[in-house]
Amino acid sequence: MNQPTIPFAQFLAKFPEIELPVVLNDEAHLIFSAENDPLAEAMIAQYILPNEPEEADELTEFVPCFKLPKTEGFDAVVYWRAGLMNYQYVLVTFAKKGELLDRRVIAGTFINGPTITQSVATINEENEIFVASGQSNVQDDTFDPASSTAYELELLPDGLIVNN
Repeated sequence: MNQPTIPFAQFLAKFPEIELPVVLNDEAHLIFSAENDPLAEAMIAQYILPNEPEEADELTEFVPCFKLPKTEGFDAVVYWRAGLMNYQYVLVTFAKKGELLDRRVIAGTFINGPTITQSVATINEENEIFVASGQSNVQDDTFDPASSTAYELELLPDGLIVNN
């Protein structure tokens, strides 16, 4: 049985436009999930799952976070994907009719055996994204400074997300 098509504008309405700068850390999703209405299953099936490289199981959760301001010719939204030991903030850009332009994980927490990898992203007023990542050990919560990295992403006028 076919699901009815949900208009792209209805999907976008779940993502309130925010004022920048914004910091995406391991607790920011709590604010978004408390303040924003959840995404309908049909919205997730139509606009998120087709663009996900990893399958979502029945325990995977998607939380709409926000829409970036000052994007002409495309729409950019951030959602939080919570899976088993893998929590991600995902930036997705869409053409005005809802077709995917680009997708990038910009922050989150990933647990792999004894190692926790955490990334924090800051998006500034020019839609530049600064990401800092590091790793720690699950058992003794020690941080390894040598594992720390930082990089910058840029949201181009055509909706592509590139390393800067």
